[in-house]
Amino acid sequence: MDYTPSDDQVAIRDAVNQLMQQFPDEYWAEKDREKQFPWEFYNAFAAAGFLGMVTPVEYGGSGLGLTEAAIALAEVVGASGGGLSAATAVHVSIFGLTPVVKFGSEEMRHKYLPQVISGDLHVCFGVTEPDAGTDTTRIKTTAQRDGNHWVVNGRKVWTSKALESQKCLLLTRTTPIEQCAKKSDGMTLFLVDIQRPEVTIRPIPKMGREAVASCEVFYDNLPVDPADMVGEEGKGFQYLLDGLNAERILVAWEAVALGRCALRRAVTYANDRKVFGRAIGMNQGVQFPLAESLAKLEAAQAICDKAAWLYDNDLPCGDLANIAKYLATEAGFEACDRAVQTHGGYGYAQEYHVERYFRESRVWRIAPISQNFVLSYISERMLHLPRSF
Repeated sequence: MDYTPSDDQVAIRDAVNQLMQQFPDEYWAEKDREKQFPWEFYNAFAAAGFLGMVTPVEYGGSGLGLTEAAIALAEVVGASGGGLSAATAVHVSIFGLTPVVKFGSEEMRHKYLPQVISGDLHVCFGVTEPDAGTDTTRIKTTAQRDGNHWVVNGRKVWTSKALESQKCLLLTRTTPIEQCAKKSDGMTLFLVDIQRPEVTIRPIPKMGREAVASCEVFYDNLPVDPADMVGEEGKGFQYLLDGLNAERILVAWEAVALGRCALRRAVTYANDRKVFGRAIGMNQGVQFPLAESLAKLEAAQAICDKAAWLYDNDLPCGDLANIAKYLATEAGFEACDRAVQTHGGYGYAQEYHVERYFRESRVWRIAPISQNFVLSYISERMLHLPRSF
């Protein structure tokens, strides 16, 4: 592998970094505190053309790779301290519509993708359900054919950005599981309208990332045009799997970036804070945890780089995508925790921002897949141990 960044990658990093200087830590702290979506950031990011980085050129995008998207999102997360609030404000717009790009009809692509790139159309992602969790095949949200349209009924949870979105990329079951040869069959993706009377959206109060609401969404006899089906009926689960590796790689890059951001704050504080007549950064008890975190972040970044390179070169990347997600989210969380510890009592104060980093970094150890499921994957797929569940 050649680790020299391309001219495009350098330009993307510099441009996103410069844009993010408009949105310092104080901006994100206010959005989190007031539970306000960061519209100023979103609109500036869209106006700069970054939402279309990975979308094919024929639909108005730039046709770049996952590595370029990861570089941009890492800068979004780390350069300004935007964290998960910044990343998830634009995540789905950049990469979430991959199933539409790869499997949607030409009519669907030309109708929706340019609007997403411009920032005019907001889309969320509806998969998780209260009783299904990680066992996606057990979802209960159904879509049934009724004359010349489909009718959707069910409930989704943890649908981020539902309040701001006009459309939801929604996974439904169109064939009962007991009638399917495989439990992963019989599920279908639709790009549905959600700002309708048949849809109820309720924000979920949560630990962090309050700038972008996570919601329960209830569907009660929602009519859906057949033209809004993504790909073929019954293949929705397979379409989702195609994008899971990319999602895990992006999350890994973001976790490393937030860890680096936390370390910067911790180092600055350790150099400035004087106790017993000397900077606390002179003490090995302060130095060594921060040094160890930097080492772990660098190691995780190397795996992230390789995983993205494999993806962009159409090589098998599932193993490294999972390992990158595991290592990066562990290292990022630990760095944020140690940044709080370095600040002592002030680490608990909102003024220094590291408490927000800590709160936001915690969720990456749960979503989009928990650490234990990653370890199960490694055990079964890579070590060839018996399946544990």
